[in-house]
Amino acid sequence: MRIAVTYENGKIFQHFGHCEEFRIYETKDNAIESARTVYTEGSGHGALAGFLKNQGVEALICGGIGGGARQALDEAGILLYPGAAGDADEAVQGLLSQTLVYNPNEMCGHHHEAGSCGNHGESSCGNHGGSACGNPDAGECGADRQGCRGNM
Repeated sequence: MRIAVTYENGKIFQHFGHCEEFRIYETKDNAIESARTVYTEGSGHGALAGFLKNQGVEALICGGIGGGARQALDEAGILLYPGAAGDADEAVQGLLSQTLVYNPNEMCGHHHEAGSCGNHGESSCGNHGGSACGNPDAGECGADRQGCRGNM
């Protein structure tokens, strides 16, 4: 199975639509055989699902993700494991061993107003400890209010 992870500095990047690179893993018999990093070359929300499909990806592990991207991945036949955080390699191993911690209902609205991350009271974009994205104790939205990053 070929698994992709939204990727930045060894960790799961927390905003699918702004992901500049993916780590793509080749797996067999519940083990990682190889991994490589691929750059999206500026692809945006709509193009990322096609980019992953062209890479032969069958499953995606990510942090926050919006409804349009979810639909595009579904149409591309890519299984989705959103709401994950932490080390990318460990997440893939967790998926293979069926112990991956993720939130299938994770949503992140990227076009939002200050203090909200489109989470509708569930967990925040990228799961900053379950708090709203504007909470200084949890995380903050970028100056353009489009990228949610934790202060970890």
